[in-house]
Order: sequence, then C-alpha cells, then structure tokens
Amino acid sequence: MTIDRQEDLDGLKEIGRIVANTLRAMAQAMEPGMTTRELDAIGRAYLDRHGAVSAPEQVYDFPGATCISVNEDIAHGIPGDRVIAAGDLVNIDVSASKDGYFADTGATHRVPPVKPSLDRLCRDGRRAMQIGIAQVRAGRRLDGIGRAIGRFASDRGYTLVRNLASHGVGRSLHEYPGEIATWPNKDTRRIHNGLVLTVEPFLSTGALWATDGGDGWTLRADPRAPVVQYEHTVVATGGKAIFVTLPG
Repeated sequence: MTIDRQEDLDGLKEIGRIVANTLRAMAQAMEPGMTTRELDAIGRAYLDRHGAVSAPEQVYDFPGATCISVNEDIAHGIPGDRVIAAGDLVNIDVSASKDGYFADTGATHRVPPVKPSLDRLCRDGRRAMQIGIAQVRAGRRLDGIGRAIGRFASDRGYTLVRNLASHGVGRSLHEYPGEIATWPNKDTRRIHNGLVLTVEPFLSTGALWATDGGDGWTLRADPRAPVVQYEHTVVATGGKAIFVTLPG
C-alpha cells in the first residue's frame, strides 16, 4: 500500500493501535501454567471489542486469532494445549484488519527466570528491528534494510533466519513489494514515499532456516537454537519512518 491521503494514514494508524494494544494485553496477561489457547483467547477478545478481524483467520483460515510460538517453534504457532512454562521464549504475532486496513506486529517475550544470554538475545532482537527501520526512507534501496541488520547480527555473533521475511502490508496482509529480506541480499528496488511495510528480522544464536513443524502451519528453527522476532508496521517518508503499530 502507498499512503497518499490523510484518511488512509488515519485508518492504518487505527488498526495499528488495535494490534499493538492486543499484543500488549496478551503479554501482560501471560504467565506460567497458561495454555497458548487461553492466551490467544485474550487476544481474540480484545480484537472483537475494538471491531477488528484476525488477519490470519480472515486471509488464510488459520486456526487461531493470533500466532503464538514457543521456544523451538519460531513462527505461525497454532494456539492450543501447550502450557507456557517458566524460562520459555514466547513469540506473539498479531495481525488484523479494520475498515479495509491491515497492520501487523509481533514480539518475543521471556517468561522469568531466563538465562542472561536470552535476555541479551531479546534486547538485540529488538535493536536489530530498530536498525532495519532506520533504513526505511524514500529513495533508498530495499536491500539496505537487510544489509544493516546483517552487519549488526554478524558483529555480535548472531545468525538470521533467511526464509522468513518482511513484507508490504496495508490493504491486504501481504502485498507489494512482496517479501523484503532482513538479511544481506541484493534488491535494487527503491523505497517510495508512503510505502507501507513491516520490518521483522528473526535473530538467532545459530538458526538459519524455518522448517515445517509438522502441522501445516508451525515453523521451527533449523539448526535448533533460540530465535527472537520483533516487528512493526511502518510508513516510509523522506525522513524517519512513521510507526503505525504503537500502543496507546
């Protein structure tokens, strides 16, 4: 989607706020002993109260309102009977639509107590996302996002999962310019003013790929290693990107 009217930006910010607040509500409610299905129900209730529709359900008939991925499951985890335990890494990904606008956000959360190395991985995962977003500016090449994130990851001894990418969003969940690599690559396409996209690197202590978890949806780390993901939907401008998925 390309934003060229204030009406469109307002609509995008509205659904962006809703998914961000849904993510925050779920993170605040999460505790050991809760199942991922119970956590998903909190997200569904928030979306329903604010007139939003789960994008994974709407677009892909996904069996849950949100994607909840624990430990070795790194993306597209189906909410179910899995019990969240102390020490877990829990990724929550929330995407939804309202009035024809879509927004997408996500974050990995630690269930205390966790190892200091996982605390560091989470901090650096969020930083990797921020570094990528700093490259989102009209006129710049799309591959600047992956190059900047790649330098950061390499300097700190991390790997990046290379088959889970950022993407265009706005009028649908996945749209132009399609997949946007968050690892070093060659993509000479230029970012244009008003382009709406996500930035969502998957930072790891060793994983390189996301592989089929066996249920048709869930993706797992390969090689097996901790993975974190942080995601915002942003709009490109001639200066700093506009954050769409901010709580408030």
